Amino acid sequence: MFCPLKPVATLFLISVMGAALPAMAQPRPTPPTRDPHTAGYVKATELPDGANAPADADGNFILGPTQPPATEMEVRADVPHGTVSAFTMRSEESRLYPGIAREPHTFGTVDPRDPAKLIVTTSHPAPYTRRVTVYVPKQYVAGAVAPFIVGADGPDEGLFIALDNLIAERRVPAMIAISISNGGGDAQGSERGLEYDTMSGRYAEFVETEVLPRVEKQYHVRLTKDPDGRAATGGSSGGACAMIMAWYHPELYHRVLSYSGTFVNQQWPYHEATPHGAWEFHEHLIPESKRKPLRIWMEVGDQDLLNPNVMRDGMHDWVVANERMATVLAAKGYHYQFVFARNAGHVDKGVKQQTLPEALEYVWRGYRVPARH
Repeated sequence: MFCPLKPVATLFLISVMGAALPAMAQPRPTPPTRDPHTAGYVKATELPDGANAPADADGNFILGPTQPPATEMEVRADVPHGTVSAFTMRSEESRLYPGIAREPHTFGTVDPRDPAKLIVTTSHPAPYTRRVTVYVPKQYVAGAVAPFIVGADGPDEGLFIALDNLIAERRVPAMIAISISNGGGDAQGSERGLEYDTMSGRYAEFVETEVLPRVEKQYHVRLTKDPDGRAATGGSSGGACAMIMAWYHPELYHRVLSYSGTFVNQQWPYHEATPHGAWEFHEHLIPESKRKPLRIWMEVGDQDLLNPNVMRDGMHDWVVANERMATVLAAKGYHYQFVFARNAGHVDKGVKQQTLPEALEYVWRGYRVPARH
């Protein structure tokens, strides 16, 4: 039993004189620095600068303003190193994701009847290729059934380094990591947006039916069917995707790890069952559903994204979205840990270097290694 990126310049489109049509792309303004003690935010424990939250504690924590990298993020010569390999998947091979793309330098227009609904007319079928990077720990025993973690926007070399060290110290189980690159683009109308922001079980089904069988066949491993031995992770829309995978398929995934999760209104195409995309998690889905058997670790930076874009719908503030997630998870009695990072931007590299080992240890806490079969 185991119980133990600074912000980058992106583009957004603004409406001109209230018009629905997007204007020329402009640099996104620098997000404001938020105070974790703002009225309406969750009450949180302030940690000493440089310290991480305890790996055995639920609740809300504030860290920073400096982010010293954890020693477990360093490549060490005195621990066994797993093997890292990769294969390529092509869109024509996929039944679930044959491929789309949004035309360059385009975005969408706001539905004049609903400011929370974006109409995208410049998305069309398009091919893609993606790499799937697979980490197999040195401790894996041939023929054994292994727990695993699926990651978005791969490859994630930091994850592989952390696992080498944590597995050697027996702080997490000897798991396989499957780091899947996205199909390209970002946000509404793109392949990445379709995969990560869609509120449905489709991406989890893609992983289950099109990725995992290839991993098992190509690398001669056996992946557990036990949802308690499966985790999903990612940053930004990849973080939302990790939560979406577990929410819509709790029979497949029980463990979620998210950096700067995009729990905002970014779903496309529009779906009347979840009209506000991943904002629905904290608006309706979690508060109005029975508690699911999920264990969740989440982070947001004090300078995380605030993107008013053309929609002006009030549902594009990453800090508020993650704060609201912490509120509703606590109210429903979930095992979760929420970290608010000072002096940190969106999917902040320094914060990840500091917190990933502790986050992995928290997420995998309570996992029981099954008897070999």
